[in-house]
Amino acid sequence: MTFLNPLLLLGLLAAAIPLIIHLFNFRKPKRVDFSSLAFLKELQKTTMQRVRIKQWLLLLLRTLAIACLVLAFARPTLTGGLAGTLGGRAASSLVVIIDNSLSMTLRDAQGAYLAQAKEIAAGIINQTEPGDEVFLLTTADVGLAEPTGYKNRGPALDAVTDVEVRNGAARSSRTVARAAGILAEAANLNKEIYLISDLQRSTLADSVQASVPEDVRLLLVPVGERTYANVAVTEVRVNSRIVEVGQPVQIEATLANYGTEAVEDYVASVYLEGERVAQAAADLAPGATATVAFAATPQQRGWLSGLVQIEDDAFEYDNLRYFTLNVPERRRVLIVRGEDARTDFLELALSSRLTQERIVFDLETIPENALAAAALGQYDAVVLVGPRTLSSGETAALVRYVDAGGGLLVFPGAGALAPDYNALFEGLGGGRFSGFSGELGPGPVIAGFDRVDLEHPLFDGVFEQSLRQRGQAVESPSLYFSLNYTPGTGTEQTLIHLSNGFPFMQELRHGRGAAFLVSVAPDPRWSDLPVRGLFIPLLYRAIYYLSASEQVAGEQLLVGTPGELRLGGVPDGARLRLVAPGGDTFTPEQRSLFGAVLMQTDASLHEAGVYDVMAGETRVRRVAFNLDGRESDLQTLDGGAAAARLADVTGRPVRVLDLAGDDREAVVRTLEAERTGVELWNVFMLLALVFLLAEMLVARQWQPEAVSA
Repeated sequence: MTFLNPLLLLGLLAAAIPLIIHLFNFRKPKRVDFSSLAFLKELQKTTMQRVRIKQWLLLLLRTLAIACLVLAFARPTLTGGLAGTLGGRAASSLVVIIDNSLSMTLRDAQGAYLAQAKEIAAGIINQTEPGDEVFLLTTADVGLAEPTGYKNRGPALDAVTDVEVRNGAARSSRTVARAAGILAEAANLNKEIYLISDLQRSTLADSVQASVPEDVRLLLVPVGERTYANVAVTEVRVNSRIVEVGQPVQIEATLANYGTEAVEDYVASVYLEGERVAQAAADLAPGATATVAFAATPQQRGWLSGLVQIEDDAFEYDNLRYFTLNVPERRRVLIVRGEDARTDFLELALSSRLTQERIVFDLETIPENALAAAALGQYDAVVLVGPRTLSSGETAALVRYVDAGGGLLVFPGAGALAPDYNALFEGLGGGRFSGFSGELGPGPVIAGFDRVDLEHPLFDGVFEQSLRQRGQAVESPSLYFSLNYTPGTGTEQTLIHLSNGFPFMQELRHGRGAAFLVSVAPDPRWSDLPVRGLFIPLLYRAIYYLSASEQVAGEQLLVGTPGELRLGGVPDGARLRLVAPGGDTFTPEQRSLFGAVLMQTDASLHEAGVYDVMAGETRVRRVAFNLDGRESDLQTLDGGAAAARLADVTGRPVRVLDLAGDDREAVVRTLEAERTGVELWNVFMLLALVFLLAEMLVARQWQPEAVSA
């Protein structure tokens, strides 16, 4: 016998109350002899014995009544063979888990896997009886905190009918853990979890332990008998950092062959805004991956929707992978002008008069004493032109700006204070400034270009291809006055070396952003660079590179998985929305950061595709949501291996049920036979009433005998 509410057995202590009262009534009074009552000493002993019998009988009946009431509320249940003999069955709590991941769309001779799973689930629910409780979970549900428990078959069967395949399924073991948490609160004797799945190897279980109570039976129901090969697009990368209309963008995609046979000349295509713009082919060995490269040329500005698509196969969901590409319409640039610094050459080079509206720079110029109050997060790039000093607060703000993905271009000033500059370089993980070479001119030439790293993406399209092929030197400007910078040991790269051993142009990578240090100011007194043909393309490319940051290729998140989006340039107080490809709108949680907004997406997003991030009616970003790559591996486990794997993470034995064959009814009957047990609370409640009635009759009708004088 077991008790469903064992803690209530503590109430048995109350059964001692009648005994305690009885013992108090048995206290002996003080004896005082009266001569006139002496005859009472001759009271017949038989009369006293009858009184004592009545008292002990009442005590017994009251004690038994209290004990039976406590036992009734503790819900005693009889299990085992005797319960089966009595023909009873205790109530059951069941959680039926239907695997509705994408692999359940596959088919075998019995039909689609999901249809088979729903039929099996309906059969299990049809075996329930009044008093049973059924919960329905799916591996790719919308994350309801408290799933509905169905007391009636009809609503439960309707819920099974409504189950559909979804993107973003969780590991089956995690859904089992959730089911175990539901059953931990259930009061019924029989507690069972049924996992109905195709036993896909990659989505069955992970290393996270899933605690299952000892009184819960875990049953695994396999469906599907076929093994499918599959080729998938598992990753898309935009390699170009600088993206412009009419200029080729380098894109790579990773293809994976999950089958056991090689495929040759497997074709993949790139689409931008629905138009195919590039194509490539690859050979894939069994179980191997291959990278295909594309050169796609965007024909318009703004955030573009893109995808890489491969040939059709039995599993269509991973035959394409979405990405986004940002061809900036405008670049917001802040110029910070130092004392006695010239910015006219810089402003002219970036003006619309020279770009002829082909490239639009939104320029804002402020004096260096206004830097502390500037909201740097509003700008795609910040250009420091000859600041003399940088306060600790300004340095910290600039470092945070670069760390968050901003771009910083530094031109030195003749009156620069080395400690202030070095604090900035140290914050960016760079080296040190140790003075100047030469004199402000024009005057004697102190240095020129020595080596240029032509492989760096900054120089794509700046110099002729013949220079790269023949290794010829790049035409150098004449330098009269130059900052001496010694690189550190951090993430730095010298892009242009000078003949005097110092860098002319240095890149410092920090966090998600980058900074360029140029050793001369855009001033003819430092060099003749501002009047050279190299100045404008080099400046454009530097601003392109720095302002691109991570926004050239937008974020790629996974459906059904929580993620984060960091969005800069969002209007103050704007409430951001996500608009799905199908038009559904979501308002995720969001909070303000330094110069940006952090948007947190949850597991409720199940539609793959490109989502628009909207601030009011303005689109501020596009984000790609893709299928988790693990769903592409369609290899399955047999029932025994799957049960062993689940047993490892749950710590409980797992029984495999074959409900897909002709003996389904026999298996169901076996389960029904095992699900026995008789609840005896009503028996104990009846006994308590019988004992109370008997106590009342004894107290009223059994009067003590009168004692004769």
